[in-house]
Amino acid sequence: MAIERFVLPGEELDPESLPSHPKLPLKLGPGLRHIPPNTITPTVAGQLCTDKKKNAVWVEFNGGRYTPTAGDLVIATIQKGSAEVYYASISDYTPNASLPNLSFEGASRKTRPQLAPGALVYARVTLANKHMDPELECVSSSTGKSEGLGPLTGGMVFDISLGMARRLMLPKPADQGGLVLLEELGAQGAAFEIAVGRNGRVWVDSKSLKGTLGIGRAIQDVDENAMTIDNQRKLARKIAREL
Repeated sequence: MAIERFVLPGEELDPESLPSHPKLPLKLGPGLRHIPPNTITPTVAGQLCTDKKKNAVWVEFNGGRYTPTAGDLVIATIQKGSAEVYYASISDYTPNASLPNLSFEGASRKTRPQLAPGALVYARVTLANKHMDPELECVSSSTGKSEGLGPLTGGMVFDISLGMARRLMLPKPADQGGLVLLEELGAQGAAFEIAVGRNGRVWVDSKSLKGTLGIGRAIQDVDENAMTIDNQRKLARKIAREL
């Protein structure tokens, strides 16, 4: 990932600042709008970011409202179910998303998961349209495998900013915008699992309730206080000693 520069809403982006791939179409992420025929403008103020390998471009911003985008990974809360679909909340500001009962690895009418209201699922947004309610899946449509998606059991969910969610989901620790907390916790021997939703939620599970709370709150502290790398390492060592 490369951070290009700070952009403002309505600014017309120079085509030279956009990634170009010989085979892949240009993918616009959050914070950008296409105006036919060839104009791309930001809809929010933030850092323009590009991924040349995926031929993607988006704007990193810390807005408080999540807008579903196709392909996003989200942590959703089941609200109710019917014969064919579950209805799940992904944001306070969007309608409930539909999640087909058979959209799980190996699911059939007899083996589909039974999810009660309040259950958590890690899902991918498959449809995001302002004229239609969002749709989700917990299985890859191309491979039929869950690929890490599905019900989340145990653990706890913590609210984080949308910007922090994006930072946590960057592929390599070195690219995480100065975020080293989780890498340092692992180096200190802390055992835990996390799932990050672009809708501003992170699920944490460890061997103990104390560990889960400590790691979840540490992520929130780094998010809210813009901790330096040194302070993150000190915090990680403190948590590891307590565990």
